[in-house]
Amino acid sequence: MTITFFILLISFFGLGAFVSLFSWKNKELSNNLSNAFAFAGSMSGIILGGSILLKQEMATFSFVTSMPLFTLSLRFDMLAGFFIVLIGTIGLASSLFGIGYMRQFFDRYNVGVFGFFYNLFLLSLFLVVTASNAFYFLFVWELMSLTSLFLVLFEFFHSENIKSGILYFIMTHIGTICILAAFLLLYNSVHSFDFWTIKSLAATIPNGVKDTVFVLMLIGFGTKAGMIPLHIWLPKAHSASPSHVSALMSGVMIKMGIFMFFRLFLEILPIAPFWWGAVVLILGAVSSLLGVLYALSEHDMKRLLAYHSIENIGIILLGLGSSMIFLNLHLYTLALLAASAGLFHTFNHAVFKSLLFLGAGSVISETKTRNLEKYGGLIKSMPLTALFFLVGAIAISGLPPFNGFASEWVTFQSLFAGINSSVVSIRALFIFAGGCLALTGGLAAACFVKAFGITFLARPRSVESEKAKESSWWMLWPMGFLASLCLVIGFGAEASLQIIRHVLLGFGSFGTKIIPSSNGITINVQNGFAQVNMPIVFLSMIAITLFVYLLISWVSRRQKIVRDVTWDCGYTGLLPHMEITATAFSRSLILIFKGIFQPTSQNQIEYIDAKIRYFTRSHTVNLVTENVYEKYLYYPLNAFITRTTKQIKRIQGGNLNQYLLYIFIALIGLLIWVRYY
Repeated sequence: MTITFFILLISFFGLGAFVSLFSWKNKELSNNLSNAFAFAGSMSGIILGGSILLKQEMATFSFVTSMPLFTLSLRFDMLAGFFIVLIGTIGLASSLFGIGYMRQFFDRYNVGVFGFFYNLFLLSLFLVVTASNAFYFLFVWELMSLTSLFLVLFEFFHSENIKSGILYFIMTHIGTICILAAFLLLYNSVHSFDFWTIKSLAATIPNGVKDTVFVLMLIGFGTKAGMIPLHIWLPKAHSASPSHVSALMSGVMIKMGIFMFFRLFLEILPIAPFWWGAVVLILGAVSSLLGVLYALSEHDMKRLLAYHSIENIGIILLGLGSSMIFLNLHLYTLALLAASAGLFHTFNHAVFKSLLFLGAGSVISETKTRNLEKYGGLIKSMPLTALFFLVGAIAISGLPPFNGFASEWVTFQSLFAGINSSVVSIRALFIFAGGCLALTGGLAAACFVKAFGITFLARPRSVESEKAKESSWWMLWPMGFLASLCLVIGFGAEASLQIIRHVLLGFGSFGTKIIPSSNGITINVQNGFAQVNMPIVFLSMIAITLFVYLLISWVSRRQKIVRDVTWDCGYTGLLPHMEITATAFSRSLILIFKGIFQPTSQNQIEYIDAKIRYFTRSHTVNLVTENVYEKYLYYPLNAFITRTTKQIKRIQGGNLNQYLLYIFIALIGLLIWVRYY
């Protein structure tokens, strides 16, 4: 059954790619067929992954060629099944959304070419998580990178999109070079590219090689995941691509880096040195906090959401790093808990972030802008989009009863367990991580109060927002589906954790289990410490809301309500520009963290009469923040590389005798290497 559905999956995406390309002249037909086949392929993926998880079985398929390096090896284990379900779920929603969303591009771009790369991109995601051989893995990893690059470049008439694509191309291939170097080092030690051969011989790999592989893998897969400070491509690439592609890139593609972190650090190279886990934990804490801070300063809707992807990758890394530390300390129950938190948040983030990107796409398709300052009042004309976006905003803010709360709660409990450690240095590390996560949660809530309020409340601040209307059902149904998942997963959190527990127990690194309570579906942490029962939380919220409503109704039962015009100091012409702006909302928080943002303020005052300074026609304040990563890391690095290459360029003198001398020196060096090493 496994191989049957996998072949069916490949067939659907392959047909979707080529049918879309060959029917490009009929744009409506090409778009519909492309997304229909992508929908069918994603559904096949959900069935395939679901069957693996339910049966808790593992299947391996190898297609051996005469050249060992080119062996095609596939592995369908529990971890692969989990990510196959994740990819299929988001792919299904995005493909359905694309039927309505892509119609706005019919007059300007070739949607047939888009459909070709879109289907191949989805296919490559499924192939990455089933790869069992490093050589084959690198091939499908590159396929994923290149197809997503062409999707980022789809709206090529915008010069900024071209720049974003070039930056994405450079950063993703820097990461690929590091991954390739790591696999070559492993091959040099175990003489195999097969993941499970590497796992079986991991004990024979020298510690120095393991440490080097860890650093290279952290850079390579951390770049794809958008981990700070390797994140600079992510906000630009996600904002450049069509919104349902942004949902796939943020919800799924960056998780391929997380998938390999779990595969490598918890399964293939388990029981790592303590400092590995500490580095991952610190990077997770920094990424979560700085990601949400930069999101607060953004007024571009899609860039704001992209920075929140960095934040949530940091939260996932908090769970992974904690698990690595606990494994090193032989605390297997806590290691299983922390890894469960990371994997649970991986799925949850995919759901609510995809929902938010689809909601943003719905708004952008109507208003034709990503600028928050041009929105306002959209809740009246787009009520369903507003409702679904609100669900995503509550979920990403970590508030009950939605799924974001459940996974962040488990993450908190794993960090609290680390704080209980008797070792002072470990306790300080977990206190730092827990403090960053707590601050991140508060700032995320503030950021989405801004995002939802400025977008959907008050009055329209542009003609486009005033004339906006609700999106088509093709775009609303996927958002409704994902919004329902946010509630269902949050309500049934323990059922989800039980599945994740079985996924992780297949690694063999964990020695014990998390045992559910006998009196209900309860998340348990270390002998009942800090429990949360999600159904009880949900019912309690309903009861409290009902109680407050009845109390207010009883207190005000004898009061008369008089409706009248709000007093506005005698001024009757309230205008949209009198509303609070996104800049004003986030200004105080930016100034609190001015050491990070390094903000500069520019005042522009226009007077009615230049000779009289007391009567102004307009007063504009522009708050500009500094990109400290580019200023202090990437620009100096670029300048250094430029200077170095200019010096190296001098060896190209054009003299044949000089080139022969280089070859002679190289040959002598190689002979010495072969002789003594």
